[in-house]
Parts: sequence; C-alpha cells; structure tokens
Amino acid sequence: MTTTLTPEILSALEQQAVEVPSWAYGNSGTRFKVFTTAGTPRDPFEKIADAAQVHRHTGLAPVVALHIPWDRVDDYAALRDFASEQGVAIGTINSNTFQDDDYKFGALTHEDDRIRRKAIDHHLECIDVMDRTGSRDLKIWLAEGSNYPGQSDLRARQDRLQDSLQTIYARLSDEQRLVLEYKFFEPAFYHTDVPDWGTSYAQVAALGDRAMVCLDTGHHAPGTNIEFIVMQLLRLGKLGSFDFNSRFYADDDLIVGAADPFQLFRILVEVIRGGGLNHPDVTFMLDQCHNVEAKIPGQIRSVLNVQEMTARALLLDGEALAAARSDNDVLAANEIFMDAFYTDVRPALAAWRESRGLPADPMRAYARSGYQQRIEADRVGGTQASWGA
Repeated sequence: MTTTLTPEILSALEQQAVEVPSWAYGNSGTRFKVFTTAGTPRDPFEKIADAAQVHRHTGLAPVVALHIPWDRVDDYAALRDFASEQGVAIGTINSNTFQDDDYKFGALTHEDDRIRRKAIDHHLECIDVMDRTGSRDLKIWLAEGSNYPGQSDLRARQDRLQDSLQTIYARLSDEQRLVLEYKFFEPAFYHTDVPDWGTSYAQVAALGDRAMVCLDTGHHAPGTNIEFIVMQLLRLGKLGSFDFNSRFYADDDLIVGAADPFQLFRILVEVIRGGGLNHPDVTFMLDQCHNVEAKIPGQIRSVLNVQEMTARALLLDGEALAAARSDNDVLAANEIFMDAFYTDVRPALAAWRESRGLPADPMRAYARSGYQQRIEADRVGGTQASWGA
C-alpha cells in the first residue's frame, strides 16, 4: 500500500533533524577487530566534512556530535567555523571515562577522591568545549559497575555519582543541559551504576530542570518495551535525547531500523503522541558504528530510515484509533495501527525530496557524486580516526 503525504505531514518532516555522531565516520565497531577502510577521516575536520555529505544528500542531518577526547583539537572555534562552512553545526558533546586505566573501578563513582576529581574535571573540560562550539548538551554515559556480588557498595556508588553530577551540573550555563544515558549491562556484568531509565531519571531529577535522560535504543534487555519507556519519559518531561541504532543481541550499534523497523515505528508513534517530534527539548541522534559497511552511505541510510518511519507514524489515523479503543475493539485498533506501519511512503518521500532540490534517491546520488573516490585518493597517510583518536 502506497500513499500521498498531506501538507501537515510534509511540514513536520521538513522540520525533522537527526544529529549524526562524528565517530560513525571513523573506524569503530565491535569488541574484536575494527577494520580500516580507505578514505577514513584522520581528524575531526575530515569527520565533519564527511558528515556534511549526509546532510547535503538528505537535508536531514544538520548537526554533528563530538566525542572528547576523540575529537579534541587545539582551536574549537576554528572547528565550529569549519562546520558552518560545510553547512552543519556542532551539537552534543559526549564525554569519555571508559578508556583510562585510572577508571578500572569507576570514574564518577570511584572511591578514590583523586580519580573521581579527575573524572569530574574531564566533564568540566567538555563544558569548556561546549562554550567554544556553542553546543547545548553534555551527554554522559558511564561504563561503571562491578562484576561480582560483594565487590562494591551499591548505595555508596549512587551517592558518589550524585555528588559528582552535582559538581558538573553546577558548571553548566543557563542554556546548557546535562543528559545522562543508561545501559543495562556491559562492560560491568553484575551491576551497572546507571542500568535503566529509572536510575537515570532518579539521578537527573535530583539535579534540576536542565538535566535529562538519554534513551539509547540498543541499551535494553531483549524484549523490553522501549516505546513504554519513551512514553513515561515524555510524560515526566525528562526525555532529553535519543541515541538511535539497531540491535539483534546486545549493544550492537547497527543501522537504525535494520533489525526491527516495527519497533522504530512504535517508538516514533509514542514520540508523536507525547509531543516529542521536532520538540527542541528532544534531540534525535544516531549512535552507530559502521565496521563492515561503508560509513557515509551507512549514515545516509540511517537518517532515511528514521524519516521513513516518522512518515509512517504520522499517517496513523488517531481519530479512528481512539474510536476503536473506546469501543474496546481490539482487532480494529490493531488493524489501524498496522495499516500505518505497512504503508509504503518511499515514493512520496522521493518525490518530496526532489521538490525541495534534494536527490530523490540519496544513496544513489552519493554513490554517483565522486566524493568517496576523492577522499580515498586524498586521504593517504596519517593515522585514521578510530576509538582512540
């Protein structure tokens, strides 16, 4: 079943923006071998140039997130200006407390005051970067926890985490936010300090109005009803951002919508229902690694998947669904829901893109642009960007 898209739906889609992560353009991927690829960026400037290609071909990705220290440069104002020249802006600044030997037993939760202070200072450095780039959000994901019962004092770690977050939060300007991401396990296996949305919510609620929760779609146990969590966080006014990706088993960081497009549709239905679509307080972002597929096309495909499922979710007949629910007509309600999901919006989206001066088929347009061949020829020598650079 195909369809046309109403002016109201097209208006909503025109406002949509999906932030892309700088690290998606470097070499990254699994716990095992990370494969190198020709043309991979060697510095943050080249990462931003690649990210700008995604926006040029889709009109969907005007903002690029950075990761510190992977994207550390001497002159952040120059990086900001370069991004502007490329037609994009610098967005979320992501901290990193998971690649330093000092953080073996924790960072913001560590018993040792010196190590905890070091982790806090790293986040203050990230806020300094935000000041220079004009970024609003500091995103924190913590690889902290324990592997064995009895290893750690669970309550004390929560208390130390709150103390650390309070210090970081106090450094933010009135226009900046702290966004705390949760993950149910890994790299810790017995307990994780921020394992679920409730813990993240409890921590940020104690900080203030400018502290929010980040929901990474791959950070849940198999079978978790993620759209229910989306609903609750929107209801509570604490959903600050998404990290969109796909997973089959754990935190696989695959292309969003590839593993379970129906789940992505269900999530976006709740986003729309809760007023989160195109809301300035709810950032759509990707968190993905392209280890075996081409990186720029992988990001193009990802933002298009988000756009397609958003269009399908906007087609949901809310009035008919409400009537079926009011009558407790279970099968009718489900049929209405599934009709929207099964609608093929791709031809309508292609025509709409073309009407806006964008390629009808961004994937094919990028392949024909010659950009990939140019960067493969030009980026010879140096150190390719990866997890540590």
